[in-house]
Amino acid sequence: MSLLSLMLLAFGLSIDAFAASISRGASVGTPHLGVAVKAAAVFGLTEMTMPVVGWLIGSAFSGHVEAFDHWIAFALLVAVGGHMAWHAAHPDEADGDEAPAPKGGILTLVATAIGTSIDAMAVGITLALLDVDIRIAAPIIGLTTFTMTTIGMMAGKKLGEAFGHRAEIAGGLALIVIGCGILWSHTMM
Repeated sequence: MSLLSLMLLAFGLSIDAFAASISRGASVGTPHLGVAVKAAAVFGLTEMTMPVVGWLIGSAFSGHVEAFDHWIAFALLVAVGGHMAWHAAHPDEADGDEAPAPKGGILTLVATAIGTSIDAMAVGITLALLDVDIRIAAPIIGLTTFTMTTIGMMAGKKLGEAFGHRAEIAGGLALIVIGCGILWSHTMM
């Protein structure tokens, strides 16, 4: 696989994390660059780890994970997106006086990162079958996701300021749509 193909693959895998980070940035209120970088580190590390896991599985058990990875991604993204949208639509029932950072804190962040990177595990299986050097591929995927997530968090801040809770609702719904898209692409195509 050429470096250009690998970079395009990394960009494609980071799109889900980018969309999720926009919704997360919108819901945080005023994320500082440090907050964006921490979230990006979680997304980037998760997105870098999942192809390695997939590559290891692909090397040993090709084809077994591919049968259900889309259901895991779907469930995680719909749960996290629904939770975000519900809390944004019901701000009076939210914890605390101010709109809290995405409901659930680090657990929600990790669940979202895993949900948006399940497809990277399936790609890792494919990379194993194509005999791609995972030591090169995984860091490129992780760094691309880190960059896209940082940009998404900071852009989400501006969207959140402009549109308030509506942006968070849209972000939650976007996660649901991403989850449905993953499920649809695996079951209908």
